[in-house]
Amino acid sequence: MTDSPARQAPDRNLALDLVRVTEAAAMSAGRWVGRGDKTGADRAAVDAMRAMTDTLPISGVVVIGEGEKDEAPMLHNGERIGTPNAAPFDVAVDPIDGTTLTAKGMGNAISVLAVSPAGTMYDPSAVFYMDKLVTGPEAADTVDIEAPVAHNVRAVAKAKGSEPEDVTVCMLDRPRHSRLAEDVRATGARIRLVSDGDVAGAVMAAREGTGIDLLLGIGGTPEGVIAACALKCLGGVIQARLSPRDEEERERALSAGHDLDRVLTTNDLVAGEDAFFVATGVTDGQLLRGVRYERQAATTESLVMRARSGTVRLVISEHKLDRLGTYSVVDYHHHLDERKISA
Repeated sequence: MTDSPARQAPDRNLALDLVRVTEAAAMSAGRWVGRGDKTGADRAAVDAMRAMTDTLPISGVVVIGEGEKDEAPMLHNGERIGTPNAAPFDVAVDPIDGTTLTAKGMGNAISVLAVSPAGTMYDPSAVFYMDKLVTGPEAADTVDIEAPVAHNVRAVAKAKGSEPEDVTVCMLDRPRHSRLAEDVRATGARIRLVSDGDVAGAVMAAREGTGIDLLLGIGGTPEGVIAACALKCLGGVIQARLSPRDEEERERALSAGHDLDRVLTTNDLVAGEDAFFVATGVTDGQLLRGVRYERQAATTESLVMRARSGTVRLVISEHKLDRLGTYSVVDYHHHLDERKISA
């Protein structure tokens, strides 16, 4: 009789600690849905997220901060969060992926947090945008961002046992994607244009049952790194190339040592397997339901994922706001600017 291999005791799973952060940000931002003020919504989410990240049992450094592109309130790159002398982690935050969606009351706005061990996240600070391709595990080994669009649509269709006409491609609704959209339509595939929020789009492209099979196009580099954490958990793939906006940014990228022709893969963007990704819905969407408010209560829906185990949890939480108010560092009742919403 052979001895069975030794089993390790389960290590600490940070998932519930992390999801409390995105729940707080989503509940704070949710009060601003449809109010037409994306900066106010972002500030509320940032304030809540910053307060909650300081309670995390990790020693984190923000590698991917949000807000630099449009001078919004932000958790800035290099900011330290969590507990000193705890295990060191890189942190990526997007208090609201979809500030415009939130301001307009449109779907698919989410609050996002991702972490991985220190030194494992790609630092894209020199370039704000990248060209991306994202799909799920079925076609992960057959797609190629350097190949024509038709190749990738056919590869996804074949991997899923369907036809190109059955494939739906998600992309940001931007003038820069007009030629890309023509190429996708020429294959017979369908397009889902989104006005904002390509982290949600990337996760939908990799997750079954969302109606999205492939994400293509140029979007934020920080969002690409955050999405890579999700792809580590889901088993799909992200391929990307840095896409400088102008000659000045191109020169800055080259000076920083970036190879602009290099195809970055999931493992390039997030190395190692001990990554976590959490997202909480702010507004209703194909990925998650948004925050629901009732008298002294709120309900949130979140995705919680861990790369090491491949576990994906859908967490529905009921929050008693009157009880939270007695001890929480976040005020879920009074964060709206009364001067802006007076009758």
